[in-house]
Parts: sequence; C-alpha cells; structure tokens
Amino acid sequence: MSHAPRKRFGQHFLHDAAVIERIVAAVNPVPGERLVEIGPGEGALTLPLLRRGARLTVIELDRDLAARLAARPEAGDSLTVIQGDALRMDLAALADDGPPLRLVGNLPYNISTPLLFRFIRQAAVIEDMHFMLQREVVERMTAGPGSKTYGRLSVMIAVACRVEALFDIGPGAFRPPPKVWSSIVRLAPWRDPPFPVADPQRFAEVVRRAFGQRRKTLRNALAGVLDADTIRAVGCDPGARAETLAPGDFARLAAAASL
Repeated sequence: MSHAPRKRFGQHFLHDAAVIERIVAAVNPVPGERLVEIGPGEGALTLPLLRRGARLTVIELDRDLAARLAARPEAGDSLTVIQGDALRMDLAALADDGPPLRLVGNLPYNISTPLLFRFIRQAAVIEDMHFMLQREVVERMTAGPGSKTYGRLSVMIAVACRVEALFDIGPGAFRPPPKVWSSIVRLAPWRDPPFPVADPQRFAEVVRRAFGQRRKTLRNALAGVLDADTIRAVGCDPGARAETLAPGDFARLAAAASL
C-alpha cells in the first residue's frame, strides 16, 4: 500500500525504475560501505542501495514512513532508521570516528537550500553527496560569475565542494508529479580547497551582505565592514556588483573585512 504524500513535508515520491537505477549507478556504492540517506520516503532508493550491499542510515521526518521502512523485511541489519529532522542532525556523531560519510537523497524542495548549507558546514565528515534537487537550484549551484543564476549559493558551494550536475529528471518520475524538473547533482567536499578561507563564518557573512541587495555595488553592500580603498587593495572594484566576482575574490574580501 502506497503512502499518501504529505504536502507539509514537500513529499514527491520517486517511482520510475529506470531513473532509480541511474541514480544508484551514479552513487555506485561498494559492498559494506556506509551511506546516509536523507528523506528516504517509501524506500525507492533505499532498497536498491541495500541490494548493492550498502549499509544505510536513513533520516526520515515522517513518523509513519520511518516506521514502515524499519519494518521492511529486506532491511535486516544493514538498515538503521532515524526518525528525525535532517536540519538538526549532527553528522559528526553519525560518522563516529569512522570513515567520512556518503550522503544521498531526494531533498524536499521547500528546505533544500537550508539543508545544503547545513551539510557544507559539516563537510569535514562527508566523502561525497548525491542529491536530487529542483533543477533551478542545481543551476544556481553550478553557475559561474556573470550568469543570471550566480549568487550566494553558487559561492558558498564553490568554497566547500567540487560540484557536478549529472542528469535531469522529468516530473513524471514522481508521485505526485512536481511542477518543476529535477536534477541529480554530485558534491565532493574539497580536501585541498582552491583558495584559502581562514574564517568560514566571516566569509559567509561577507557573501551574505554582498548578495543581500543584488543591485548594490560592493562599496555600498559592504559599507561598515570594508571601505573602498580596502576593496581596491585586495584586487576588486568597489563599483562592481557581487555577481561579477569569482568565489576567490570573496575569500580575499573576507580576509580583509572588519567583522
């Protein structure tokens, strides 16, 4: 018996077997490898991943779905079900001094961006992430300076991870069909970042302020934390707008900021 999707949880259940197989192939788990699945829903990805020999910890907010997954006979000892909110999950506690975690999941579109920010803050205990997201979000994640979709998310992802859009998925692969297309994206946290960020909190605040009002120049958007001369001294134009700067430019601005 299928579960009635709950709108308040942003539930859209994947059911297309070909798409599921393509995702599992992209994740390509090694037998015995430990994965963490965010929002497993009815287990469309969970069960094929288990069949590939993965050991899975799944985090599901919906109590009914969590109980149903835990009761599946296929689960055995390879599945641990945590009923809870992924936005509150401490991944370091899950890793527990073991190898870095591999994350996978169909992220609820209504909280996908907060989840991404939560995970990149915990990137030290993550090996890689394969997520299904709204295609528009993936376009923002992979955008470069000067493009219409480039913004705060693009920069924050770039400093934390190597990001690769893999393939798109149409609405018909889900029940109920969403009004948008989806994409699978692979994120691999940098072990040797392309540019140094000494203070991640300061960097995040400078990026937030710079993109807070997109039509403002850096001189105005960063007033109070960086003056025009300092902006110029780190190689940026005070009259430029945030969307024209590369992620490394923000790292230099943050290093000079008074915060």
